[in-house]
Amino acid sequence: MSESTDPASPADQIAAGYAFTGPALELGALLWDGTCLPERQIRIPLSMLNRHGLVAGATGTGKTKTLQLIAEQLSAGGVPVFLADIKGDVSGISVPGTANEKVGERAKEVAQQWEATGFPSEFYSLGGIGPGIPVRATVTAFGPVLMSKVLQLNQTQEQSLGLIFHYADAKGLELIDLKDLRAVVAFLVSDQGKAELKGIGGLSTVTAGVILRSLTAFEQQGASEFFGEPEFDTGEFLRTAADGRGLVSVLELPAVQDKPQLFSTFLMWLLADLYGDLPEVGDLERPKLVFFFDEAHLLFNGASKAFLESITQTVRLIRSKGIGVFFVTQTPKDVPADVLAQLGNRVQHALRAFTPDDAKALKATVKTFPNSAYDLEELLTQLGTGEAVITVLSEKGAPTPVAATRLRAPQSLMGPIDAAALDAAVKSSLLYPRYAEPVDRESAYEKISAEQAAAEAAAEAAAAGAEAEKQAKEAAKAARSAPKPDPSLAQQVVGSGLFRSLARSIGTQVGREISRSLFGTAKRRR
Repeated sequence: MSESTDPASPADQIAAGYAFTGPALELGALLWDGTCLPERQIRIPLSMLNRHGLVAGATGTGKTKTLQLIAEQLSAGGVPVFLADIKGDVSGISVPGTANEKVGERAKEVAQQWEATGFPSEFYSLGGIGPGIPVRATVTAFGPVLMSKVLQLNQTQEQSLGLIFHYADAKGLELIDLKDLRAVVAFLVSDQGKAELKGIGGLSTVTAGVILRSLTAFEQQGASEFFGEPEFDTGEFLRTAADGRGLVSVLELPAVQDKPQLFSTFLMWLLADLYGDLPEVGDLERPKLVFFFDEAHLLFNGASKAFLESITQTVRLIRSKGIGVFFVTQTPKDVPADVLAQLGNRVQHALRAFTPDDAKALKATVKTFPNSAYDLEELLTQLGTGEAVITVLSEKGAPTPVAATRLRAPQSLMGPIDAAALDAAVKSSLLYPRYAEPVDRESAYEKISAEQAAAEAAAEAAAAGAEAEKQAKEAAKAARSAPKPDPSLAQQVVGSGLFRSLARSIGTQVGREISRSLFGTAKRRR
């Protein structure tokens, strides 16, 4: 397969598929027969970036630099970008890159006018763990499906958690943070709440107990930091800078690398929240936002059917809201077929074939591409760092020919900025005062605690009253059953028959004496 000047040569046919008339991002130069052809540029139409995409490849093949390259050009084109920085090496997009021999050589190979450039950026963190403006969600906004994912619940438990959310909503118990949810579940399995548990139907005490234990373990992992208020307004990601460039929002995740399910699910919440808030706009000349979802395989691992359906629906419908989503992972097989089918733009870096599993993954990846003039199974194992196989959607929405491409070099710093600079950038943001300090207002936990305290006080008062009544009854009963004391000597004398007879005799005599005295009757004289 050697290069030819014939217009119908494979290289020219491939290049013709990328000759777009409207605004486009410059990805790099075509590779054909082992040669880089700088005059044949590989591009992606700006208007097609809301049709989603996939950036895949083995570790160390250049996926992060590809994200940086695309993000830079989107920002320059006035399109806001969201990047998840898993390893902490994307923050350099905010400052100009460093010119060196390697960068100069790459720029020459692909006909790039390289100029060191930094791009307007904001830095965020999940709940304030690590550097960044804290991004928090309320438990209610997160919802039972996503919560079930991070709690690793099965399908039955997920449905039960949905009933608990419904109960809390019906009773006006706001679920703001994790202690609110734990309080509701704990109440439902308590003696006071068992009647309520029966009333919501389909929820067993055993299942509620499992959910409570999972929730407690989740809190012990430090997850409480991510839930609460002020809840982050995802509309902040749609901003542009004063000079018209799109703002690059970088979510710093190195501090939570040991909680992969949490941050991947949290990213899904951000996407779902955007979907819920934005109006329908159809196809635009340029997207409102392009969202890069790194380590995407973590999102799908162990996912329930309901969770996968939720992701698939969100990805399918969010395109009409002007949002483009790029999943970043190692192989296309990491992404469910229903989701993969919606990813019209593909950047596939090199794959390895060291093991039978690697070979199987390679064959599966090749099958996801359109027919190609390349031997993709061979090519994908031979690509160098910063090279990729690309196919995108043309301005008419049709797939472009598969093109092996040597990618351009990012113009910003290819690495992290230092911690002091990052901290200064965070604290100088206008958003920092708005979201930095958590707020803990009255919600389910406080309401249930107050009701339980009142119930306990009433129960204690009732118990005290019952005890007092019991003691009074026992005292009365004791008084009735007590033996009478023996009479004293005086009482025995007074009570005797002789004493009573004598008393009557004396009384009669005394009475006569008194009568005579009173009525003037005198003794007769003899």
